[in-house]
Amino acid sequence: MFSIIIPTYNEADRIAQTISEIYVANRNHETEIIVVDGGSTDGTINIANHCGAAVVQSKRKGRAAQMNMGASAAKYEILYFLHADSIPPHNFTSAIFNACNDGAKSGCFRLQFDSDHWFLKANAWFTRFNVNAIRFGDQSLFVTKEIFQKVSGFREDLLIMEDQEIISRLKKFGKFEVIDDYVTTSAQKYRDNGVYRMQGIFFLIWGLYYLGYSQGELIQLHRKLIKNHKLYYKSL
Repeated sequence: MFSIIIPTYNEADRIAQTISEIYVANRNHETEIIVVDGGSTDGTINIANHCGAAVVQSKRKGRAAQMNMGASAAKYEILYFLHADSIPPHNFTSAIFNACNDGAKSGCFRLQFDSDHWFLKANAWFTRFNVNAIRFGDQSLFVTKEIFQKVSGFREDLLIMEDQEIISRLKKFGKFEVIDDYVTTSAQKYRDNGVYRMQGIFFLIWGLYYLGYSQGELIQLHRKLIKNHKLYYKSL
């Protein structure tokens, strides 16, 4: 009943763990795992195949384009988008199934980091609120295929903030629910760039996006300020 879609780009160091954890966390529902790769040059594709995922190679690099391609290949009616460095909670498929039975058409989980840093814990605490401004892809996203098709999927012209932009469109077609359980995501980018500095960069990019800065300008800023952060887009 669930199509789990994971966009990847050079995720050989973690994709096996993510797929393994998905199998462990899902106990009750039929699922397919679709890894949509954006041109990895490491062993991501071979590892994903070996772990039992269906691998689709996207002609376009970019999370939005890759996730849309995964959705077009999905055979089940509930789509679940998950980042390669994030692990869903135990029995997550049952939680999503129950939310859909209660009328939700889309939604996500709350967030926690694989870190005990007090600031990241405080940051994650706010994800319990159903507010568009604090909704990002690290929390994962579930949506019925019907609604996803009605909103025409992710905007492929957005290479940054595509995960937040879609939320307001999804809410126009039904209830969006924040499930009271946690997706655990990697804090590696915070460790590489400094916790407070990394959060400041995210706030800056978020603010400039809403002020109308172009995708090219945001990407240049992203490249300039963030170290060791995988880029899911081609050079502009």
